[in-house]
Amino acid sequence: MRVIYDQSRQRVPIKCWADDADADALRQAVNVASLPVAFDHVALMADAHVGFGMPIGGVAAIQEAVIPYAVGMDIGCGMSAWRTGVTRGKIQDHLEPIIGAIRQRIPTGFEHRTPTAGRKLVEAHCPELLDLLAGTDPSKAFLSGHAKIIEQIGTLGGGNHFIEAQVDEEGGIWLMLHSGSRNVGKVICDHFHRTAKQVCQRAGVEVADPALSYLPIDSLEGKAYLAHMTFAQEFARWNRHVMMRICQEAVTRSPIGGDVTGIEDIINIHHNYAAEEEHAGRRVWVHRKGATSARRGQLGIIPGSMGTSSYIVRGLGNPESFVSCSHGAGRVMGRKEAKRKISMDRFKQTMKGIQFKVSPRHLDEAPDAYKDIDRVMTNQRDLVEVVHKLRPLAVVKG
Repeated sequence: MRVIYDQSRQRVPIKCWADDADADALRQAVNVASLPVAFDHVALMADAHVGFGMPIGGVAAIQEAVIPYAVGMDIGCGMSAWRTGVTRGKIQDHLEPIIGAIRQRIPTGFEHRTPTAGRKLVEAHCPELLDLLAGTDPSKAFLSGHAKIIEQIGTLGGGNHFIEAQVDEEGGIWLMLHSGSRNVGKVICDHFHRTAKQVCQRAGVEVADPALSYLPIDSLEGKAYLAHMTFAQEFARWNRHVMMRICQEAVTRSPIGGDVTGIEDIINIHHNYAAEEEHAGRRVWVHRKGATSARRGQLGIIPGSMGTSSYIVRGLGNPESFVSCSHGAGRVMGRKEAKRKISMDRFKQTMKGIQFKVSPRHLDEAPDAYKDIDRVMTNQRDLVEVVHKLRPLAVVKG
């Protein structure tokens, strides 16, 4: 970890675990560190790269305010992982139909369910979501309305969202998925970012980047954002829960279903969110944008790119990172750049031995578009310890 502190531009220092952070990501971190509401320091995780407003892989403790774009568009985006209890030897002959069943039952990309199908899944797997919607305006609830919210439950999305079958060092099979609050979170983020800009302008608050406009926690707008953000986080958690249940059913209904164990033993975590926590003796709102909580003893998930390893980790509770760690490998190429620079032959080579239909539309998600996950893990060895290293066997993408 290195410290970056230019007192002419920053109110607080930056503590950086990324040994390859690009100039744009560092510039964004300086902008965050210059905010009048920034507390103690800004932390950049080992996977940090340029984002919108705050770098992805950025962690900031904010005093008495919340920054919509420091949480991100996909509020509550995160990971879920389940150790099936099945060994690689037993699943090998059944993996393809299991993955096929998952693809058939989980919409990807921009696909949604019908409200009727979504409601059936909610009633079966997360009736608590209906409790959260109770008493809200069916046409306007959380800026989306009941029908649009429910039709997105149990849907994966596109981009870097995925479902993978993986194998650990002991030959055990895991299912892992990455997804969030879908369009529910985006609508909330966009609305309250516009509101934050207006609030800052009215108050005469100048920020280095309008994308870092913020809302006072005790304002009506701030309280409204927190309520909407909390709902989006819960929706994201239930969205992953429903998809993992569908994945579990694909395994349990297969010929190896009798070998399955630990149905309830699922890790389900956010990496785009804000939470009130105590750090350095003060209550602050910790914004983790593409970063994972890593309290001492807390289990976490750090995925690589498709085609590379992922990790189950245990937090070490390091206060220097606001008890956080990276959320993945982090990009080294933008999506357009990756499509220009990575050849299909190279893409196929990096995916060799993994069940996945390589196509030009996924070039922006090729392994070469991401950092070396093992290097990322080495750079944050003071933040987490490795519990399991997983290798991908099959990948589902939107």
